[in-house]
Amino acid sequence: MVKKSVLAAALVAAAALTLSACGGSDNDSKKPIADVSMEAKTKAATVLDQPFTKPNLVLTDTHGKKYDLREKTKGRPTLIYFGYTNCPDVCPLIMSNIAIAKKSLPEADRDKLQVVFVTTDPERDTPSSLGSWLKSQDPSFTGLTGDFPTIQAGARQIGIGIDAPKKEKDGTIVSMHGSQVIAFSPKTDQGYVLYSEDTTPDDYTKDLPKLIKGEKP
Repeated sequence: MVKKSVLAAALVAAAALTLSACGGSDNDSKKPIADVSMEAKTKAATVLDQPFTKPNLVLTDTHGKKYDLREKTKGRPTLIYFGYTNCPDVCPLIMSNIAIAKKSLPEADRDKLQVVFVTTDPERDTPSSLGSWLKSQDPSFTGLTGDFPTIQAGARQIGIGIDAPKKEKDGTIVSMHGSQVIAFSPKTDQGYVLYSEDTTPDDYTKDLPKLIKGEKP
């Protein structure tokens, strides 16, 4: 359902990673979202040659309070993902994989790691419903909602494309969005590592201790 392709030229260190949306049919999910230059790629992680600046996002958390993303996560290792709670497959899987890996960390490191889930379907993902959904994944995860244009603009700041939710012929509502997780360094507050939907709990378990220190996986 979610596809990616890596375009690389011989003897050229940089490559382009084409990311695509998730949450719809195979035909819908082939739209290119972003081309990201990378410095190096391991089995799971793509270390970006040009890190992203943390999105300038001020939204509402699951307690109904204002949440300034840059302010709240400054100097803290942070994973950011854009998705929606009614997603039938990719979103819950990604959040579950991160939650499983986080449990393997020492308590001190678990307290440092920030996992932020920003909804791409704010009309249905109210603070209350978003909070209930994330609680079943990991109560420490931060959920954010707000108006769609603000969320879309914030996603674009880190190369993630999202479309406004739309109703399919069968009546279901689909939110098309990029499926990557971006890791932000506690040292620079920049997004320097990218993970795809194929990343496993073991992959995250291996990389999280380094990400928490701001190191390259």
